Amino acid sequence: MNSPSQNSAPSLSTFAALSRLGPFVRPAAWRLVGGGLSALAAAVIALCIPLVLQEVLEGPIATGEVTAIVWGAVAVLGLGLGEALMVYLRRQFVLKPATQVEYTMRTHLYSQLQNLPVAFHDRWQSGQLLSRMMQDIGLIRRWLAFGLVLLVVNVLTIIIGAVLLFRWHWLLGAVFLVAAVPLWISGYLFEKRYGALTRQSQDQAGDLATSVEESVHGIRVLKAFGRGKHALSRFSRQAETLRETEMHKARSVGWIWFWLVLMPDIAFAVNLVAGIWLISQGAINAAELFAFFAMAMVLRWPIESIGFLFSFMLDARTATDRVFEIYDSINTITDPQNPTHIVAPRGELAFEGAHFRYQDAGSAERDLLDGIDLVLRPGETMALVGLTGSGKTTLTTLPTRLYDVTGGRVTLDGIDVRDLPLAELRRHIAMAFEDATLFSATVRENVLLGRADLDIHSAEGEAVLREALDVAQASFVDTLPDGVETMIGEEGLSLSGGQRQRLALARAVAAKPKVLVLDDPLSALDVDTEALVEEALRHVLAETTALIVAHRPSTVALADRVALLERGRITAVGTHSELLRTSAHYRHVISSLEAEEATRTGSIPIVTIMDGDTTDRADVIDEEVQA
Repeated sequence: MNSPSQNSAPSLSTFAALSRLGPFVRPAAWRLVGGGLSALAAAVIALCIPLVLQEVLEGPIATGEVTAIVWGAVAVLGLGLGEALMVYLRRQFVLKPATQVEYTMRTHLYSQLQNLPVAFHDRWQSGQLLSRMMQDIGLIRRWLAFGLVLLVVNVLTIIIGAVLLFRWHWLLGAVFLVAAVPLWISGYLFEKRYGALTRQSQDQAGDLATSVEESVHGIRVLKAFGRGKHALSRFSRQAETLRETEMHKARSVGWIWFWLVLMPDIAFAVNLVAGIWLISQGAINAAELFAFFAMAMVLRWPIESIGFLFSFMLDARTATDRVFEIYDSINTITDPQNPTHIVAPRGELAFEGAHFRYQDAGSAERDLLDGIDLVLRPGETMALVGLTGSGKTTLTTLPTRLYDVTGGRVTLDGIDVRDLPLAELRRHIAMAFEDATLFSATVRENVLLGRADLDIHSAEGEAVLREALDVAQASFVDTLPDGVETMIGEEGLSLSGGQRQRLALARAVAAKPKVLVLDDPLSALDVDTEALVEEALRHVLAETTALIVAHRPSTVALADRVALLERGRITAVGTHSELLRTSAHYRHVISSLEAEEATRTGSIPIVTIMDGDTTDRADVIDEEVQA
């Protein structure tokens, strides 16, 4: 899975692309300007030193005045100290604002990632997002603090210095400028080549980060199947591709450096010959030629640094493009402009002609959810059953607007969920997923994640926590090293699957929602624990509307009614016994669930399914249920 705009050609100029950083840089602009002025002052002071040396050579040294020579040395020392002070001030000016810009950009990016819909995250690799968050924003900070300031200052230094070179003789200055022409040409060619390589390199680094993340998270699977060498081989190929791209970048940088070093040396050689000739003609004296070369040596570092700073700027431009791909992503699931509020929710959840299709689905394909009509009465528990691929999990994402319907609507107490503020909607409706996700935080913080209105360390918070843990049969937390204050490792992988599911269920219960959506939250529990959880859930669900995706026959027993989902449509609704008698497809689904359950537990199925014997099978199942 690649990022949607990965490897896309940039459409903005480098200046226009970097100017988008303006809103983040503006609060710290005056300090960056101060840093630039300090750096420029340091450069001007350095350019003054050759002028002082010329005066010393032509005056005190020529006349032998020792006192004047000493004062000349003091002047040069003072200029050197002044230059060092200005360099120190530059660092003091730019260090704090650059880190503040980095902080602002990083928090803004994280906020954007939190706000963007699930559909966005479905399309993007986590490694690509991580590399933008850490690597690219860090590079932008270094460029603002160092690259931008020095690039502007060094260009100005070269311009000022080139003008001063004409002070001694126009021929010397002209030779120096003519030698710069190949540098401008090579710089133009370098920008086009290096920019494309930089984007390719940073995208490949994101892919590599994704591979590392997947391997770390899936280390148990890789070890269990002995596929560590296979993962290493795949990683090595990606790393080799990145290495080759970096080598191409290095060759491009080496090419520009070749000209940056060669042309000044050629200019020095030509100017030395020209200078000696000019002395012989009486056009200049030796002190002036010495001062000219001293000035040229001061300019050498700014000239040579242009290649590095130019490539640095292109790296920052590419990093900016990559970060703004996320900043510019449109959030399609937002709060309504004129929101409606529910003061006292009753918990009636309804799907009215609801359609849904994923964005990448072909136009010829039918909707995954193709006109869902279903009403859950307040306080009712509805089980949702269907074969794999029928759209059960997708249906559960619509009430909380993890995805928005592409047709029809979903309502809570008769109000379209799109007309409710997201925070309010998700306070009224809570979810627990089959794939339980926990965070690197304490047990208490994980379970009470949905209670922003509560001081989780208060007596009320403790009561809510204990009630939720009791319902989820998660008393195992008290055996952990620090009880409910135990830090759970990354994604809860230090816990078993059943323990993670119980904490995720406790989190949903602790939210105290009016509507509870459960996507098979008990699949990893053993039979005895499941029975205890189901018994506790019956009390919780007595006053809560619940939609439960059932993948096990025992889960169906929790429900007041059952909805049968078939090829994206609700084809039957009724009690378990009613559907067994009236729906052949429902009997097939239930028998499939029983077969899966038998395989999982190693038990013997209640019935044996024989084609053409649906009536007898229904009677047997119904008798078992009644018993």
